[in-house]
Amino acid sequence: MKCTKKIILICLLTVFELAVLHSQNYRFVDPLIGSEGPGNVFIGPSCPYGMMKPGPDIDVNANSGYSPDLNKAIYGFSQVHVSGTGGGPKYGNVSVMPFSGEFSSIKQESLREQENVALGYYSTVLTKHNIHTEITTSDRAAFYRFTYNSELKNAVKIDLGRYLGESDIPDGREAQQFVGSQIEVVSDTEVRGYTRIRGGWNNGSAYTVYFFAVFDQPFTNFSTWKDQQFYGGEKAQIDDGGKTGVVLFFDELIERKVKMKIGISYLSSLKAKYNIDQEIPHWDFEKELNETEQKWERILERIEIDEDATSEKKTMFFTGLYHTMLMPVDRTGENPLWENDSPYYDDFYAIWDTYRSSSPLITLIDPSREVDIVNAMLQIYKRDGYLPDARSGNCNGRTQGGSNAEVVIADAYVKGLKGIDYGLGLKAMLKDAMFPPGGNEEKEGRGGLVDYNRLGYVSTDYVRSGNRTLEYAYNDFCLATVAKGLERKGEYWRFIKQSDNWQNLWRDIEDNGSRGFIMPKDANGTWVDSIQCNPENGKINYIQYTPLAQDWPICVCWWCGVFYEASSWEYSLSVPHDVAMLIKKSGGKEAFLKRLNTLFDKGFYNVANEPSFLSPNLYHWLGRPDLSNERIHHIIDANYSSKRDGIPGNDDSGAMSSWLAFHMMGLYPNAGQSYYLINTPYFKQTVIHQENGKDFVIRAKRLTENNKHIVSATLNGKPFNRAFIEHQDIVNGGILELKMGSEPSSLWGTDELPPSKSDNTL
Repeated sequence: MKCTKKIILICLLTVFELAVLHSQNYRFVDPLIGSEGPGNVFIGPSCPYGMMKPGPDIDVNANSGYSPDLNKAIYGFSQVHVSGTGGGPKYGNVSVMPFSGEFSSIKQESLREQENVALGYYSTVLTKHNIHTEITTSDRAAFYRFTYNSELKNAVKIDLGRYLGESDIPDGREAQQFVGSQIEVVSDTEVRGYTRIRGGWNNGSAYTVYFFAVFDQPFTNFSTWKDQQFYGGEKAQIDDGGKTGVVLFFDELIERKVKMKIGISYLSSLKAKYNIDQEIPHWDFEKELNETEQKWERILERIEIDEDATSEKKTMFFTGLYHTMLMPVDRTGENPLWENDSPYYDDFYAIWDTYRSSSPLITLIDPSREVDIVNAMLQIYKRDGYLPDARSGNCNGRTQGGSNAEVVIADAYVKGLKGIDYGLGLKAMLKDAMFPPGGNEEKEGRGGLVDYNRLGYVSTDYVRSGNRTLEYAYNDFCLATVAKGLERKGEYWRFIKQSDNWQNLWRDIEDNGSRGFIMPKDANGTWVDSIQCNPENGKINYIQYTPLAQDWPICVCWWCGVFYEASSWEYSLSVPHDVAMLIKKSGGKEAFLKRLNTLFDKGFYNVANEPSFLSPNLYHWLGRPDLSNERIHHIIDANYSSKRDGIPGNDDSGAMSSWLAFHMMGLYPNAGQSYYLINTPYFKQTVIHQENGKDFVIRAKRLTENNKHIVSATLNGKPFNRAFIEHQDIVNGGILELKMGSEPSSLWGTDELPPSKSDNTL
């Protein structure tokens, strides 16, 4: 009898342990997805929206500092990185490097092996002297553990002169430039200082990263340096514009290990020390790793997917959520520009990338966080004069198209997020829409606004005239949405009318069997048929401008084309507020169906970039959600995976990953509007555990490889025939049950189509 009870107890414990393990969604996160190919993701440890992002720097020109090439040496582990971005690198500040041997050069590099990457953890063996390096992190402090295996003298280097994107060209565009640094040995276990850098992708002004480092045991001696000259035993090197650093030697190590905690701050070195004391007051590496894992788990567990899902699909999904929450970065209490009693977020890198799916995903699973993010944007407007469209290093810049923080504000408004001053939001939106930013018009606001407000479009007197016109029209729609809600009728009528301005660049021409495209027009109202290239060998050349033409980078600079990073074939479908009118101007439903099929079948669609994020869903407006499903699943199956190259483009601060995560749940937002399009999910069941305590369940009944079409649906037991659902229906909680079949339905999603401005004027 006792034996039976013991066996039962063991079984119960085993079941409990398996249940706990199964609920640990963070275990399905693989930070290496997107580390190869174009993904550019940060692979080091981070907390959700964490300011501290320590990790290996291998390629000074890599945005994340990382390279998968094992034949390239690590030159250090820096404390600040971005994730998934394109353009020039940013950050890579306060570089740390363990090494062994006599110190004769500032340069210390090593190849690596046995690289181990998991959520909250990075480790590798530096092969030059067989040093095992491990890293975990809190929000604003990192924890390093170095295990040495050499009889030589062992040391740790802190280098304030290394950073990503360094260039020998003064004021090089998108390059980071050194401004100054300072180092001080405070005691035989403590070092502090700062590094000041400017430039980078956003061509920003100087920013300062302060640090404080503390070791678990004394270093026996040290040498500071400035500009390649060493000063043995000299405690401080002050800031006179030179590159500084320190080497700390450990003659006798306890168990051959050195533990280091390093905090950062944008205010002071003392604040950096405070961050260590508050966040990592102990010397238990495993404890800190577990705390970081649990921070992620508390967010990731808000979405529960069915147990039958494959490990690969779980990994793809939860890694997608993880990537979405690496940026923007929570720097509340760390703002050097104004008081620190309000939320402050930085590294909006860039809203042009993230407004479409990243911000809506945060709104869905972490709405209180999104409230803080929007309030931070409004604080930036109050203090700097404009909303950010991109921001990094406490500095706005650069705009790529529209003033898309307006879409984020409108998205929060229509989804009912509380705690945001929408009156101030409307004021900020009006500033974008009415006052030209001046200068080179790349930092913030709307470039070409004089043309836009005078002509109703941006002319070719300005770069990116095509996508700016399209995006400003949608920004105006979002502005009008908020204005109407706040009963500002004058602003509403002005900007709802301006939201039709995209039609002013709609040219009735044919290309590849489809008619009507957004095309360039000069300030006199004349269509532009050819684009002048940069002079070469004293000659001026022209290229014929067609809907498939790409004038960048072969003819003009990356930022100087008519469209940014896409062709007219892609951008001409980017009218998210009035797809019904887009269909009409394209020649009707049959012509639009043909147009969409041509886009995908002829390879004009670019899975790797944001302008076409909504395009696979446009079949919904034709009453053919089944065709949207087919396109979406084909795109995901062909381009995404759990492999290291499993993201098909720059992840762009989680943009590509959030697009994936939404579609795997069977939803996709039309950002700035209150609904989600419904598609065939990848999971039989998804449960969204909301902050308000109410669960929303998406259940795909009889979902199999053969049964992948939605033939009918119910919402809370009642028939639901629309292929879109309102955000409020999700917030209220309930069950959306999708009945799956092997053939498309001729009834579900065919009658009541998703909203369009021309069908349902606000």
